[in-house]
Amino acid sequence: MSPDTLPETVVALKDAEPAKQDRTHSRARAARRRKIVVAAARALLLVAVLGLWEGLSRAEVIDPFNFSMPSKIWDQIYTWTTHGTALGSLGEQIWFTLHEALLGWIIGVVAGVVFGIALGRITFLADVLGPYIKVLNSIPRIVLAPIFVIWFGLGPASKVASAVVLVFFPVFFNAFQGAREVDRNLVANARILGASDRRVTLQVVIPSATSWIFTSLHVSFGFALIGAIVGEYIGATKGIGLLVAQSQGTFNAAGVYAAMVILAVVALLAEGLLTFAERRIFRWKPSDSDR
Repeated sequence: MSPDTLPETVVALKDAEPAKQDRTHSRARAARRRKIVVAAARALLLVAVLGLWEGLSRAEVIDPFNFSMPSKIWDQIYTWTTHGTALGSLGEQIWFTLHEALLGWIIGVVAGVVFGIALGRITFLADVLGPYIKVLNSIPRIVLAPIFVIWFGLGPASKVASAVVLVFFPVFFNAFQGAREVDRNLVANARILGASDRRVTLQVVIPSATSWIFTSLHVSFGFALIGAIVGEYIGATKGIGLLVAQSQGTFNAAGVYAAMVILAVVALLAEGLLTFAERRIFRWKPSDSDR
């Protein structure tokens, strides 16, 4: 580049900078508009479904006794919130179920990650245990809940066990696949630098598999709630699952739906927390709006 063309290049770069900023602002505005449109569409869809359900029930096009209606479900939630349930306060029932689900989720996640990374790193161990894991995975885990009630009784232990078996397998398979998908060049470079197997696992394999593991966490907490609810439904002294069982036993369809709404809210809050944690950990990953 000659000295004569240097000033022209500098001017061109200065002119390009505002254009780049304008494009960035335009993408940000478009992303915000899209979020607003999506949120509005979701709200309209929910209102339309609830309104249609309410209208059909009041017109008795669908049986209001069996299908209930949104207004009765809201009344049931309000009654439980203000006057409590037959088992105690609503907050106590939610915490009882949430405590079982959280404990089962933590145990299932830790076990799934440890076994997944171990089998992903040790081929001999994967060859030996692989068939047994496939057999256990083929068993419908829900049918194990009655067995856990027999083994551990009506207390929280049987619900925690049900949550653990539902959480373990999705986390295990994601951790296993994440350990297998690690860039071999990274592993080779770490070994060249003198890293031991332990350091390679802790500093290369596990960080590389973290995104795989977080993907399974979003699904697995819902499974933990399912395990706790099914265990409570079969036999318990407290919890949302027992509220469902009692509502079903008294043909209170509104009570069943109300319990489902409460569980959905709990699951959405947990999903929001996991998404927030994932974004904080993986700040380096571009968001959908940046692509």
